[in-house]
Amino acid sequence: MTSFTVEPLARRQIRAVYPLIREAIPDLSLSAWLRFAQHATGRHRGAETGIIVARRESHDYPSGLFCYRVDLDPGQGKILVAEHFVAVDLLHPDDVLAALVKELDDLGRRLGCKAVRGVVHGADVEGGLARAGHANVGALLGKPLVGTGLTD
Repeated sequence: MTSFTVEPLARRQIRAVYPLIREAIPDLSLSAWLRFAQHATGRHRGAETGIIVARRESHDYPSGLFCYRVDLDPGQGKILVAEHFVAVDLLHPDDVLAALVKELDDLGRRLGCKAVRGVVHGADVEGGLARAGHANVGALLGKPLVGTGLTD
């Protein structure tokens, strides 16, 4: 397995990972990404929301990421919810995803969560989570509301 460093997204790298997040959300505008990422990485956000990135140890720029937040579930208490997984690597995309999934589980434990939920938008990510022991616990359905969108 290729070695990756997995860490919170630094504010100085918000623009650099825009091409990555566009792999998960193709219609996302730069301004919408900047608003979201600046909020998620702000000083006053605490550890309960953020963006995690993975990069090869010998590289400066990330090759994977996921966004997360801590929610309260009435049956389980604190749960970690992660979505918008991206793992891009020409030679080892599965290794990027494996590093992200390991951090997802570790982050959930560090934050005192009783469970981890991954919202996936692709079979490749779903398979990577399943190989790490995550199982389908339900379905998430969504509907855009009138007048909302991913662009400005």
